[in-house]
Amino acid sequence: MGIVAGLDSSPDFTRIVVCDADTGAVLRQGYAPHPMEGPDSGGARPSDVDPQAWLLSLGEAAGGGLLEGVQAIGVSSQQNALVPLDAQGNTVRPAMVGGDKRAQVAAADLIDALGGREAWAQAVGCVPQAAQPVTKLRWLAKTEPEAALRTTVLLQAHDWLVWQLLGRPVRRTTDRGGASGTGYWSAATGGYRPDLVELALGHQAMLPDVIGPSEAAGTTPEGLLISAGTGETMAAALGLGLGMGDAVVSLGASGSVMAIHPEALVDQTGMITSLADATGMHLPVVTTLNAVRTLRGAAELLGVADLESLSELAMKSTPGAHGLVLLPYLEGERTPNLPHTAGTLAGLRRESMKPEHFARAAFEGMLCGLADALDVLRGRGVDVRRVFLLGAAAELAAVQAAAPALFGAQVVVPQPADYAAIGAARQAAWALGVKQQTLDPRTPPAWQGATAQVLDPGDELAVGQAVRQQYVSVREQTHPGAFRG
Repeated sequence: MGIVAGLDSSPDFTRIVVCDADTGAVLRQGYAPHPMEGPDSGGARPSDVDPQAWLLSLGEAAGGGLLEGVQAIGVSSQQNALVPLDAQGNTVRPAMVGGDKRAQVAAADLIDALGGREAWAQAVGCVPQAAQPVTKLRWLAKTEPEAALRTTVLLQAHDWLVWQLLGRPVRRTTDRGGASGTGYWSAATGGYRPDLVELALGHQAMLPDVIGPSEAAGTTPEGLLISAGTGETMAAALGLGLGMGDAVVSLGASGSVMAIHPEALVDQTGMITSLADATGMHLPVVTTLNAVRTLRGAAELLGVADLESLSELAMKSTPGAHGLVLLPYLEGERTPNLPHTAGTLAGLRRESMKPEHFARAAFEGMLCGLADALDVLRGRGVDVRRVFLLGAAAELAAVQAAAPALFGAQVVVPQPADYAAIGAARQAAWALGVKQQTLDPRTPPAWQGATAQVLDPGDELAVGQAVRQQYVSVREQTHPGAFRG
């Protein structure tokens, strides 16, 4: 069929993979960091970024003839980046990216303005959070009213990059996946809620057309096909080749659990964010605030050098950590919704007061918190038979030893790769195949799945259930009814 490329414009870098459109085999790769740090940033990731930095990084990553022979490009990019444009298509202000804690008050304002969390869940499948574009619009209206008044067009990062690659055409597009994270598009209805844009921004704005998963956004003057594009989460799911029965547990400082599901879920508690995926299915997501930050805190407390050393220490203990239980709510928690709580250490006895047992309790606490998140999805009818475990911490022996039994499922640890870029390339191959009439517009190309290590719970399932029960007992004693709606 040809050669395609996928680019992933993350918060820190651009990575490009060039793939065989039929098999998905990676032929060559490019990489460039984003020139995002300002003179006063102190190395911290900024909340405001000039989108031109994304283009500069893209150009550098594509240098040296990397895209020679490429027939189609897919774009994946960081989610929740709001790019406000004026009537001429110029940026009104720098893009607002990342978690952006500035908007926390704005999120609370929006929740109240529509009548509560349930009203938002019913409207768009999610409750406003500080990171979401709808919340950033509210912050903009309250904090920079002049910029808000000049804002007439709303794009996200991948929308803006696709638009630039196509030469800034009159028509602007997005995809279901990206739209579902805005807070003003519903995955359940497949439509925008312009009234929520007005509620947040103070006036209406032009929104990009939402095109189908296999549709092309357009063709460059040189004849290069550009596919719909999508957010990083949706692109990674496509790159991993997820299907029904598959879930992903992502181990960052915070954690997230997502799964493929045939329908949008409405969750009045706000624990489930109902996103759309990049294939026409749905991608419910549950987030925990405390994942690898739990391990780093334990390592600091015990005075060990790194997470590998913490893992080695934990492996000297046994499942259940001699009765020691850590509820890892170190930054408050979202799942369950306990924003102002703190962590709890229970089961202290003389025999359990050893470094290896505390290390084990930290790993088990982190994984039990994520198992709680998996159970939120299972409780809503989401089929979870296989769990993909992502993040550097997935390689740790203590994680791999405990995760299958605690999750109650087969655990797959994929070989590290930029699955978002691979997913963007797969989307490009799909759009190209549909154009060439060699692929069904309802089914993405069948690429070889990720190379992975497969871990089964085996005989440890009963042990894992006992550890979970120990954890749940402490959680219920400390926070009774935390998971009730």
